[in-house]
Amino acid sequence: MSTRKGIKGQKNTPYLYDEVKMKKSIMITPSAWEKLRSKAIAQGISISEMAERLFRSLDD
Repeated sequence: MSTRKGIKGQKNTPYLYDEVKMKKSIMITPSAWEKLRSKAIAQGISISEMAERLFRSLDD
């Protein structure tokens, strides 16, 4: 969930991480997309944020 409730986002201003997100594209299978989507919905976050968290966890 976002920690910025009630605060309007500003373009090119990072708020959850120390860098600004940029638009990229990846190709995944429909079944992988649905798993990502369902996990995001369950946690109340966007698919983009779910992917961000998943990929950042790979460093651990």
